[in-house]
Amino acid sequence: MILHRGEFLFRQGESGPLYHLRSGLLKVVRMHPDGSQILVNVIVPGETIPHHSLISPNPYYGSAIALVTSEIEILPEAAWYQELERNPERYRAIALQLQDKLRMMQQRMDQLTAVSPADKLRKLEAWFQHYISPAALTDVLTQDEIGQFIGLRRETVNRLLRSQADERNSS
Repeated sequence: MILHRGEFLFRQGESGPLYHLRSGLLKVVRMHPDGSQILVNVIVPGETIPHHSLISPNPYYGSAIALVTSEIEILPEAAWYQELERNPERYRAIALQLQDKLRMMQQRMDQLTAVSPADKLRKLEAWFQHYISPAALTDVLTQDEIGQFIGLRRETVNRLLRSQADERNSS
């Protein structure tokens, strides 16, 4: 299945299959009752989602939306769980995937705990370069989403990005 930028893979609260991201990028946003949304995760190629349903089914925690054109493999729910029952060694592969995601999230926590806003943005850019390059951070996420991801207001992100651009231009 191919999704284009802005298309939904699944919506918060629905139930259904699991998905393996072959290429592209997805974002997971959590919708609040007032209609506001917050970016909670970025899914990179090789991940199977939703993570919280890899061992047992659960409704989707958030909505998954394509950030760029993405190729996705659908993993039917019943077949996935039946395969786990027949081949318990698959649990190791799931544990390794969750371990990798936990390490990725630990780096995200490091971004959130940086003291200065500029450090938060630098750490996010380094994280993004490691996991998501060659795409540029600002080509994939809006300033508002960048702010949500590191706990800053959009205006602060805008100021920091302008400052970075000014530094590059003066070099």
